[in-house]
Amino acid sequence: MAEISLDRIDEHILYRLQEDARRTSSNDIADELGLSASTVRTRLNKLEESGIVRGYHVDIDYDLAGYPLYTKIICTAPIPQRSALADAARDVEGVTAVREIMTGERNVYVNAIGTDHDDLNRISEALDDRGLDIADEQLIRDECVCPYSGFRDHGDD
Repeated sequence: MAEISLDRIDEHILYRLQEDARRTSSNDIADELGLSASTVRTRLNKLEESGIVRGYHVDIDYDLAGYPLYTKIICTAPIPQRSALADAARDVEGVTAVREIMTGERNVYVNAIGTDHDDLNRISEALDDRGLDIADEQLIRDECVCPYSGFRDHGDD
């Protein structure tokens, strides 16, 4: 897809959606920017069609949902197989996110949840079986996703 140039309106829309997409309407954003809701919806549609907005995701507290163990498993994959192995990791039960890293030996990061240490061991073994070499495992206490402040309207325009 062709890269599109973002202006301050697009960035404001992105920032507000990152803050709380569920409770932010086109009308809310339009009121803040002094635009019509249809203009904001048109902008949002273009952001979605261009692939900049890839989806809307729920932020789950896995501990409260019955999965008290949250881990980041740091793996090494041969460069030619990195993408395929990262894709294969997404199919492992308990995996919640996979990140491909472009530099260094540790080039696939896998987030996973489990109810107990046996779950985490099963996930690590499944990743190993798929061809990922596990370099490190980190038990995470908490993780917070926040909006990118560079999209925030600074009121300069």
